[in-house]
Amino acid sequence: MTDEEIRLLVRTAIAKHLGAAAAPVPDPPPVPAPIVPLSFARYAIARAADDVMCVIEPEVRCNHCGYCQCHGH
Repeated sequence: MTDEEIRLLVRTAIAKHLGAAAAPVPDPPPVPAPIVPLSFARYAIARAADDVMCVIEPEVRCNHCGYCQCHGH
């Protein structure tokens, strides 16, 4: 967040608090979504509620490590 965006948020909060209607306060700019590197992104894998075994190692119970949901798999 830039200094100007912070200033705008503070001005908006003060104007709302004081009930200042004389000068319209512009909406703060939208905050961009954080960029998640592809290596940390996770995919949704639909699984049955009773499916508790690991996707990678079917002989082991799933411990929800997320490896099967990541791009590395």
